[in-house]
Parts: sequence; C-alpha cells; structure tokens
Amino acid sequence: MKGVILHGGAGTRLRPLTFSGPKQLIPVANKPVSQYVLEDLRDAGIRDIAIVLGEIYPELVQEHYGDGSRFGVRITYIHQGKPLGIAHAVSLCREFVGSDAFVVYLGDNLLQYGIKQYLQRFLEG
Repeated sequence: MKGVILHGGAGTRLRPLTFSGPKQLIPVANKPVSQYVLEDLRDAGIRDIAIVLGEIYPELVQEHYGDGSRFGVRITYIHQGKPLGIAHAVSLCREFVGSDAFVVYLGDNLLQYGIKQYLQRFLEG
C-alpha cells in the first residue's frame, strides 16, 4: 500500500501564520502538523509516500522532509502548483500509485487515534 499526503491550499484562514510557509508546516507541540501525518502512515506500515506540493513554499516542505530516510520512509514529490482541488491532486498521483492500493491523507488533518485502524478495516474488507 502507498500513501499520498496532500500539501496544498493557501492557508488563508491561518494568516498571519501562513505568510512564511505552508499551513502543513505550522508546528503543533514542536512538530509540523504534516509530520504527524507522515509518521502516522509510517506507523501503519506505509513506507512509500508521495507528497503533493502546492504553490505555497514547496521548497520548505522538500527541505524539511528530504528523501524521507530520516523518517524511515521513501518520499516522492509531485507538484500540483495552483490549487485545483483534491480530485485533481489525487489524479496527479496516477503514475506514483500505479495499480497499488493507496490512502490519501490531508497534510493538515490529525486523526485522534491514527489511521491504522481504518487501513486494517479496508484491507479486511
């Protein structure tokens, strides 16, 4: 299974915090929000992850995550540029996903109990 983290959107409702970077890199308890997402996918057994980058400071995202090795994952970056919606962002991942099952996780969302239980239910059935 592969993971897709959507890292787009302008974050206008979080201004002024988003004047200097994407909303997904805003720290919560000293860690960017999307790092919790990445670690949640990794802890659920997903090691091959694409991050779909928006037009707001994509270089900061790549700088923070690099190739993913320090997090125990492999990261592929896909550039969406202008925010054209979730369906468009997912469609850009067609080559990355191939014929594998995949999960889409919004980079600015946190799940209280993580995603593992949902993935297990999906795989069971």
